[in-house]
Amino acid sequence: MSWGYAPDNGPEKWANNFPIANGPRQSPIDIVPGEASFDAGLKPLSLKYDPSTCMDILNNGHSFQVTFADDSDSSTLRDGPISGTYRLKQFHFHWGGADDRGSEHTVSGTKYPAELHLVHWNTKYPSFGEAASQPDGLAVVGVFLQIGAKNASLQKVLDVFDSIKAKGKQTTFAGFDPASLLPGCLDYWTYDGSLTTPPLLESVTWIVCKEPISVSCEQMARFRSLLFSAEGEAECCMVDNYRPPQPLKGRSIRASFK
Repeated sequence: MSWGYAPDNGPEKWANNFPIANGPRQSPIDIVPGEASFDAGLKPLSLKYDPSTCMDILNNGHSFQVTFADDSDSSTLRDGPISGTYRLKQFHFHWGGADDRGSEHTVSGTKYPAELHLVHWNTKYPSFGEAASQPDGLAVVGVFLQIGAKNASLQKVLDVFDSIKAKGKQTTFAGFDPASLLPGCLDYWTYDGSLTTPPLLESVTWIVCKEPISVSCEQMARFRSLLFSAEGEAECCMVDNYRPPQPLKGRSIRASFK
């Protein structure tokens, strides 16, 4: 049975096929700022992205993702809570329905309308696939989206949605700078976690930015215009494609700021 976000194949059922769903470092989590510990040893994030490495955009039936050429070190993440160089592989989003509550991580139980994930892999491993199964293999930068002014950078992504409306649709998407989707302040929380979609591998150093970026109500409606379904299938709107927060199980959350 393929996984998804419906009652019959959604997050409540994932453990049936992916027992690690009940593991010790599952994501997302609820971040309680008062319980996070300031760590003076955490470095500022060093993000260097090259728009020429942006390749294509795909509706994979769970979200849409923008993919980057990951054969050079021109789009990378360094420092922060990680050591070494992590290369950008793709970014994608999770979002809600008309109630605009669709982030995966929550802050003191509060959901944001959507959440951006920038997925990087540790170049000490030979490939993304091999890194994804290592405890320090991946680093994901999470950015919350908050209803406000129209986001001009995000609009460049939304403008190609007509080409990828249905599951399996893909089109070239060149020259986009993912740095344009980052907040002005890169203060962050960090903890050891997992992928938030199957196979739920516990290989992610999570870096969740404190400051959200803005998105307009009209732009959020565009997210919900995508389909979980493929062409020729009954149309099923892509909404509520998030996993609820998982138990912390004794993990510590560190903050780069006081």
